Amino acid sequence: MYASVAEVRAEGVTPAAATDARLVALIDEATRTIDKVTRQFFEPRRATLRLDGRGTPTIELPVPPIELTRLSVDYEGMQPFPFVGAAPFGFGLDRSVLLVVGAPIGPGYDGARLTLRHGLVFPKGHGNVIAEGRWGYTEDDGTPDGRTPLAVKRACILLVMRGLHPMADDAAFEARSRWRIIEERTRDQSYRLESNRGAGQSLTGDPEVDALLLPYVRSSPVGAA
Repeated sequence: MYASVAEVRAEGVTPAAATDARLVALIDEATRTIDKVTRQFFEPRRATLRLDGRGTPTIELPVPPIELTRLSVDYEGMQPFPFVGAAPFGFGLDRSVLLVVGAPIGPGYDGARLTLRHGLVFPKGHGNVIAEGRWGYTEDDGTPDGRTPLAVKRACILLVMRGLHPMADDAAFEARSRWRIIEERTRDQSYRLESNRGAGQSLTGDPEVDALLLPYVRSSPVGAA
């Protein structure tokens, strides 16, 4: 989960306002919401990805690898590459042959990917490249795993706070919803707001949370299951 009970308590939420169990449930819900709207996740998680080889040296990844523990290819009758190790159709994770771009995310990051060197390519196929390991979009904090991006953590806390105090009064609701208004009318007059107002992508319906999460939205799905 992207925030802790202690971090939510630090925002002034007392045990009288919400029990620890209630906060854990809200944090979990907020984490799931963030995963859904950004189409990626921001903490280390173990997973096995099946990727499509395209006959090119590079495969783009749906989420950055933190630790790649196995990479293998179903060659569908093809001969394996020369650097295949003892396991049938299994790549040795030799970094002189395989370039891994992943997390923790640092300066110059331009997308998660695996690239074969020395003119080698991933053969074309549907789900024929299998990658196992620990994955997650984390930012560099000097540790091997990195940390959940601070903006994502803040968005999670705000979603929890919204869950505790949903639309406290009509004035608060109007203030939070006004960014979505296109036109207002009265009996005697009307006015229309600029067409580009609020034209940015809406993720959660809350502009403050959306502003924090928009930089982390995965731009487009790539081949993985």
